[in-house]
Amino acid sequence: MKIGILGGTFNPIHIGHLILAEETREKLSLDRIIFVPTNLPPHKDNSDIIPAQMRITMVKLAIQGNKYFLTSDIEIKRDGRSYTIDTIKEFKKKYPRDELYFIIGSDLLMYLDDWKDLNEIIKMVNFIVATRPAYPLEKMPAYISTIPIRAVDISGFEIRKAIRKNKSFRYLVPGSVYKYIIKNKLYTGDGSGLKAEPSPKKDTSRTT
Repeated sequence: MKIGILGGTFNPIHIGHLILAEETREKLSLDRIIFVPTNLPPHKDNSDIIPAQMRITMVKLAIQGNKYFLTSDIEIKRDGRSYTIDTIKEFKKKYPRDELYFIIGSDLLMYLDDWKDLNEIIKMVNFIVATRPAYPLEKMPAYISTIPIRAVDISGFEIRKAIRKNKSFRYLVPGSVYKYIIKNKLYTGDGSGLKAEPSPKKDTSRTT
């Protein structure tokens, strides 16, 4: 099989993530895409990141009904900071005969020089960069393949900012995620939602 791995903080998961995943899956003829929420990203300020269990719950809500999309809590179970090399090694053990495609947005290219064991990573996976608006590609390394996706310029930062200012974010995230954020008062800036809520009763998405 051809398996795509899409990691991120998903803080929260939004429509842009889903479009990126679906278009990449279709254009590369991938058999599945696995969403991998990070526990603690090594290159980001973690002060505005809600608990990992709440983020993975939102991912599961967002991908319900798509048979090609899966979730993995591999980085959350590992605890500590999430490094791509460790995740790829675990997926290689789990899927030794499958072809792995590691997918990132072009906004992450600026951090490549800081990645742990990058040379080892590129030997184990097909490195795919999905081009995004506002992040032009410059000095693209030879080991990276690019794939254009439609211009949907949405970010988690933009959504969190809207929530704090009591602005509408309704159509920037899937309806189920919108309801979850409202119910748990996430990203309001008043300390609400810092304790993880249990997963919703009905959750048909599969987890690796």
